[in-house]
Amino acid sequence: MPAASEPPVSGQNSPASATSGPTASGAAVGASGPFAPLRVPTFRRIWTASLLSNFGQLILGVGAAWEMTRLSNQPSMVALVQTALMLPLFLVAVPAGAIADMFDRRKIAMAGLGFASASGAVLTLLAFLGYLNPWVLLGFCFLIGVGVAVYSPSWQASVSEQVSEADLPAAINLGSVSYNLARSFGPALGGIIVLAAGAKAAFAINALAYLPLGIVYFLWQRRHVPSRLPPERIDRAIVSGLRYALHSTPIRSVLLRAVVFGLASFTYIALGPLIARDLLHGSAATFGMNLGAIGIGAVVGAIVQGRFKRMVSGEVLLRILACVMGCALLVLSISHTLLLSTAAFFIIGLCNMQTVSLLNVGVQLSSPRWVTARALSLFSSGLTGGIALGSWMWGNVAGHMGVSFALAASGVATALTALLGLMWPLMRQEDIDTAAAVLGNEPEVAMALTLRSGPVVVEVEYAVDPANARTFYEVALRIQGVRHRNGGFNWSIARDIADPVTWTERYHCPTWGDYLRMRDRYTQSDYDALHAVDGFCIEGTSRRVRRWLERPFGSVRWKADSPDPQVNVGYIGP
Repeated sequence: MPAASEPPVSGQNSPASATSGPTASGAAVGASGPFAPLRVPTFRRIWTASLLSNFGQLILGVGAAWEMTRLSNQPSMVALVQTALMLPLFLVAVPAGAIADMFDRRKIAMAGLGFASASGAVLTLLAFLGYLNPWVLLGFCFLIGVGVAVYSPSWQASVSEQVSEADLPAAINLGSVSYNLARSFGPALGGIIVLAAGAKAAFAINALAYLPLGIVYFLWQRRHVPSRLPPERIDRAIVSGLRYALHSTPIRSVLLRAVVFGLASFTYIALGPLIARDLLHGSAATFGMNLGAIGIGAVVGAIVQGRFKRMVSGEVLLRILACVMGCALLVLSISHTLLLSTAAFFIIGLCNMQTVSLLNVGVQLSSPRWVTARALSLFSSGLTGGIALGSWMWGNVAGHMGVSFALAASGVATALTALLGLMWPLMRQEDIDTAAAVLGNEPEVAMALTLRSGPVVVEVEYAVDPANARTFYEVALRIQGVRHRNGGFNWSIARDIADPVTWTERYHCPTWGDYLRMRDRYTQSDYDALHAVDGFCIEGTSRRVRRWLERPFGSVRWKADSPDPQVNVGYIGP
């Protein structure tokens, strides 16, 4: 294949990223304040409908958990209700995130909401007919969770399409406020509903609560801008998202911390009914009041978070929150009075909301648009997977050692998560630039390629002064992550032993389509890393790019009787 000189990457936004941004949704760019996103009509309508669906979800949680105390006396079964609701977010969120990045997020959100509502309706019918047992209840809690897991990545990734980038942190906080505002009153309301009409009424309300949100999404006139390339296969899309997270230091740090935080700290939810019944000697209403205190604390946390972040960095704030939340769990483990426990739940809610919000914002602001839903789904999967596993683990600890011991151990573990910042610190947002950058050229092609042709081997040749060899090598190693997270495999850097001036960077892409997608994925931060390597080229020279088709006979599907035209047929594709 003929050599080509690839010009530097330009820093302008690609058309896709520009048209899918917040300006297209009518957001007021540069708005400020914790409630500024509510000025945007689309965001306001979705947020309001989300509040109703969150009420239904929390009422379901109270009804299912309390119903399980009637169906089973085992603490582990009660804790498994939380596992059943959260486990789908661990199992389904990643493929759901890939689908949300590949197709219209509005339609994916509606499909998830419809499935959750239908599953809730069947659970309600079975409850009225008297066919519930512990495993049936857990099964339908799991199915409802599947619907929510399908919806969640599409919703989170579409927030950036509804508000300006300046208002994105406030919009994410408001999403948490919606959930926690519902949690302030929903659990107490759920307890009253369970006492007055039984768990079956709570199940029915949950099934109906998803419908308004589905209608709002149906009416949203979202402008879907399809990619110029066909969607990836679902398995490759999942792998692309996983590889990006693996090779992105900011996202990898957030994911690891989310898993450990969920594993260590969520005993107060998993063992909530047992805290109300065994430690406080209360009823479902007591359980609801405790969860209400968590919700109020979370709402207060969302309001004051901006002030806290102006006082200390995000990393320092995360460490402080971990220590304070750990102490609150220790207080909860020894308290037998409603007032003290309510205060502890309030502090827990405040700390939990701010911790999750800080991690969520870290993922969103560290992810380019092409992989945002997948990165958020991995975050949700990691957090909820930790919660699900932790709920099971702490339930078993409570069954063998008692509820108080489980809460105390969880408090110590939560406080120790502050040490994670030493290994996986959060990167400062000013050090990350995910603005899309487009390549200033098209590859020269003189073969009949299709998107399935491959593997493709890319070689980039540099001429470097031998005096700068060591420094060049150290800088060149930094672009290994750039190639790997955007779709390259088997990256290497080599030096010509006969001509020490010449260095060759080499990597593979599985197909020609994968290579074209890789070219669309570069960000401004990636460009900065590539530009740093280009800066070592000897004056008067520039890097030289060669693209090779490996195993060309099989790749272009030649047969014995196929013609071999000696003409430049160019690139065959969309």
